[in-house]
Amino acid sequence: MRVRLKDVAARAGVAVNTASTILNRRPNSWASKETEARVFKAAEELGYRPNRAAVGLRYGRFNTIALLIADLHNPYYTTFADLLEVEAERHGYDVLIESWRTDLAREKHCLEYIMDRQVDGVAAFLSNPEVHRAFLEQRFQAGRPFVGLAFAGGQPMPVDSVLVDFEGGLSEAIETLCNFGHRRFAFLSALAEGQESGSRPELFRRLLAEKGISTGEFDSVRCDPTIESARAAARELLKRPREDRPTALIALNDLSAIGALRAAMECGLRVPEELSVVGVDDIPLGRFLPVALSTIAQPLADMARRTATMLIERIEGDRHSEPQRAVFSTRFIARESTGSVNLKRS
Repeated sequence: MRVRLKDVAARAGVAVNTASTILNRRPNSWASKETEARVFKAAEELGYRPNRAAVGLRYGRFNTIALLIADLHNPYYTTFADLLEVEAERHGYDVLIESWRTDLAREKHCLEYIMDRQVDGVAAFLSNPEVHRAFLEQRFQAGRPFVGLAFAGGQPMPVDSVLVDFEGGLSEAIETLCNFGHRRFAFLSALAEGQESGSRPELFRRLLAEKGISTGEFDSVRCDPTIESARAAARELLKRPREDRPTALIALNDLSAIGALRAAMECGLRVPEELSVVGVDDIPLGRFLPVALSTIAQPLADMARRTATMLIERIEGDRHSEPQRAVFSTRFIARESTGSVNLKRS
């Protein structure tokens, strides 16, 4: 049978309310250190585990936050989840992880029902904050702690947000590639079905124009958020005649860039001599590939730390002050997959 709170109280020789106050570490405890030690010892001896649902319903807090991610298969999201979990644990919180599996209908479903999962707050990677604006406004007005995670750009969210400024790292990557002599570029945009491409292709086009690269020297290609789809899309680009195909390709994430690397090999192209490839996210795998992947890195540890702080401050403090907004910059990391253009085979 499940050990009950009153069993612990009886073993320790205290009232049930006293045992509850001590085990839940509530600040209004008047118990002595000796009494506290006796209660904790009794709980350990009996194998007592508090019913988190009952505690949450009684005291209005579950000490659990939820993280909604787009794809469990993408190391970017799982790395962030691990970092957030470590940071949350430092503050006495657990993390529940849910994936919307790059399915926009499932994303909407998860957002609407995740607060029913006995959690105190939610952090969510959003496909498009504008699509969910009405929902986010309702969350904030109801005092439900929520942190939106997305790329910077567009209108400020009506909830707390942790955003990534893609421009800095992309500008550094383009500057490096242009200095290597590249004049034909491609942008591989890995998106869920029905997801809008947002401002990133236009940002790419603008930064290229500032370097004198015309629209005719730039291709923006869409693919699904899988390595296989990225590989297939890149193959179509790379099968073009030499004078029409890109010599530099930037993918929306590292997984897509890995697909492009595979496509280049299958098309008989040397990396980086005939094709330079850049990803986004700096997943750990990228630096250990046969050709180490150049990438646009995000400060994931800092982002996870700020996300946890925002959520916990809302859970434990003022739930109706103005939404906070943290924007993190990106940086380009050059590795073996980028280099000077050399279309002549030895």
